[in-house]
Amino acid sequence: MTGLGTVINAVAILLGGIIGLLAKKQLSTDAQNNIKALLVIFTFVAAAHMIWSGVGGSFGQIVKQVGIMMVALILGNIIGKLLGIQKRLGKLGEYASERFAKAQGGVKQPVAEGFITCTLLFCVGPLAILGSIQDGMTDEYKTLALKGALDGLATLSFASVFGWGVMLAVIPVIAYQGTLTLLAKLLAGQLEPAMINSLNATGGLLMMCLPLVIYGVRKVPLADYLPALAVAPLLTKWIG
Repeated sequence: MTGLGTVINAVAILLGGIIGLLAKKQLSTDAQNNIKALLVIFTFVAAAHMIWSGVGGSFGQIVKQVGIMMVALILGNIIGKLLGIQKRLGKLGEYASERFAKAQGGVKQPVAEGFITCTLLFCVGPLAILGSIQDGMTDEYKTLALKGALDGLATLSFASVFGWGVMLAVIPVIAYQGTLTLLAKLLAGQLEPAMINSLNATGGLLMMCLPLVIYGVRKVPLADYLPALAVAPLLTKWIG
């Protein structure tokens, strides 16, 4: 079902906000770590499924497909850095983080602050783009489901600082991701099955890096690799 990922994402944000408003205290560190562990397991399973479903055929074909994905990631990273995608999105994320840090100082924030902060955080990340494209082209909603879990946890925490305004962020999230999903759905009709499989498998490889992001082990510039989602299908078409 096209758009299911965005629906799951939206529901998670609303649930996180409601729980955050009703709860008298935030989740304990142990509870947060347990949730993160479950998200990491889900990420690996979802990424492996995407790669497995996108790669197949004889041994020679598999080697060629893997080679295409590797080259796509390299070229995509070069394009992403030249365009400054990670840098630009990072600035928006830092701006949102600064707003949250200011709010934690004890100064009561208006509803608009929560709305703007959460909108920036939930829309500027690479998962929103990657997940929406996959949802539109292949009906693969797992990436947006993962994003929904992360957004829901964030909303739970933000609700205690910003109040109910954080849940209003669900409106731009639906509009933004829904538009990307519909555009991807329209584009999918112009692509051959092999090109879509290549895009799906490349997206799976990008998802494999997410556990590092979830645990904060290493800052991975995932946004700079997003152009690989366009490069991989083009290389598949060109190489045949």
